[in-house]
Amino acid sequence: MPSQHAEPARRVAGSYLQPLLDAAAARGVTPAALEQAAGLAAGSLSPLPETLRADLYVRLLELGATLAQDEHFGLHVGECVKLGTYSVYGLILLSCRDFGMALEQTMRYEQLAHDLGRSAITVQAGVAQYTWHSNYGAAQRHLADSVFAGIRVFGNWLAGTSLPAAQLCLTHDGGPSGSRAEYVRVLGAMPAFNASSNCASFDAALLAWPVPNADVSLYPVLQQHAEQLLRQHTQRTQPVQQAVTLPQQVHAAIVRTLAHGQVRLASIAAELALSPRTLQRKLSEAGITFQQVLDQARFALAKDYLRQPELSLVDIAFLLGYQEQSAFHHAFHEWAGVNPGAYRQSLR
Repeated sequence: MPSQHAEPARRVAGSYLQPLLDAAAARGVTPAALEQAAGLAAGSLSPLPETLRADLYVRLLELGATLAQDEHFGLHVGECVKLGTYSVYGLILLSCRDFGMALEQTMRYEQLAHDLGRSAITVQAGVAQYTWHSNYGAAQRHLADSVFAGIRVFGNWLAGTSLPAAQLCLTHDGGPSGSRAEYVRVLGAMPAFNASSNCASFDAALLAWPVPNADVSLYPVLQQHAEQLLRQHTQRTQPVQQAVTLPQQVHAAIVRTLAHGQVRLASIAAELALSPRTLQRKLSEAGITFQQVLDQARFALAKDYLRQPELSLVDIAFLLGYQEQSAFHHAFHEWAGVNPGAYRQSLR
């Protein structure tokens, strides 16, 4: 009997696969050749799949390097990274006011692009350290190289200039010692190899560098969309322990609907394939009302939005489905005991 707590397979978005296919094609390796080498059915990689298993992606990196006879295939995959590689997460980065905010969004939303590993950043004594924790071990050289090369290429693109080179440490051995100059060309500096972690250290002042062409007005809409995708991703990838309750389903449906206008019980019931009366009855059996779930969803989102200084109180009221700012003020005071402006000031 399978375990209730079995971990679901990690995934990679199809858009994240595209740089690998581009780097392979530039070296004469077709998707069909990769499919054959990986034992995949014809057409598995072209047209681009919506998603694929993360372990298969890692294997394709190794196969691409072998077929292309390219010792630095991972670096060259990273060089092929574009805005679309990261899906909606890439668009969020383009709406960030500075690089510090971009790294914060990376830590939250990179899982929308892949489950290959996770990012973390710390700042101490004026030095920022970005660390990437791989899910596939220290020996996967092309994987780590592709991640750090992609960050370098995309960061330069966001900045509109070549960023100062970071001090790099990588857990793998660097490959053949005679061909390591490629690291300097792509990454801007020679990494220290066989390190205890994959990390890049740099002057923390870089976090305040503005993103020159950022459209911060797009951030609220993109962030709400990303949060919706993140909830769906979490539901797919978390260990199966118990069924999602009806109040949780209603909460998620409300969050998906809020930015598009007022939320009505009838529309949420229709989305859940229930009649309004049945939805009310089932919520009552769970000890909660529709209005209470709606208030909980709005309060949680409001607290998140109030942490974002670029959002005005009018913007937040609109994003929460209120037609009047005064209605938002009244509701928030009921929930928090203070008005939204005072709550925002307390955060500072």
